[in-house]
Amino acid sequence: PPAAPAVPYDESNRAAGIIGKYDPSSFEAPIYDWWESAGCFLPDAASPAPGASPYVLPMPPPNVTGSLHLGHALTCAVEDCLARWHRMSGRAAVFVPGTDHAGIATQSVVEKTLAKSGISRHDLGRDKFLEKVWEWKEEHGGKITQQLRCLGTSCDWGRERFTMDATCGAAVTEAFVRFHEAGLLYRDTRLVNWSCALKSAILDIEVDTAELDRWGFLSVPRHTGNPKDKMDAYNFS
Repeated sequence: PPAAPAVPYDESNRAAGIIGKYDPSSFEAPIYDWWESAGCFLPDAASPAPGASPYVLPMPPPNVTGSLHLGHALTCAVEDCLARWHRMSGRAAVFVPGTDHAGIATQSVVEKTLAKSGISRHDLGRDKFLEKVWEWKEEHGGKITQQLRCLGTSCDWGRERFTMDATCGAAVTEAFVRFHEAGLLYRDTRLVNWSCALKSAILDIEVDTAELDRWGFLSVPRHTGNPKDKMDAYNFS
């Protein structure tokens, strides 16, 4: 682990004294920086408690579509309590941080940002658009990890992962191959949710549903419709 600062944060604060109203920003960041630089969050595999097994807690990776919200704060607080408790119990505990590429959701956010400048992903082409997506990831992924530090999460940042990293990609490929070999993953004809705007299939959770009490004609937003249909609509029965 990296060497700790010559003067720990608590001694420095006592020497300076606390004058006036308490300002968390003046103390929390230096405290966390000291924790991280002193290697407080690294798994101490060399001297675990007798008979204690390792404890590994992978963080459910937040989407890089934006910033963390209250739900993330609540989840991370619970996970951090678990990591710290097992660490203090003498186990070689590691809390693995990471962020999620979010797939279609990130694509949609980046496309909306480009649209403000009158540009579409088709204008840029695949390679240039991917560059824009990676730029978005670097900006918002960095903001998320900084927010996690502000929350005080005791992550081993040397193990940070992004779901499109080469290591994660290899693991996903291996999992898909194993599922296919076991007969759990296969190709078949199925009804899917097709997005006319994204030109891609999307999850059920990303679909706004509507209950129909009888058959009729409904327009499909942002779609040219069927050229043979004079009503420019589709029949839902």
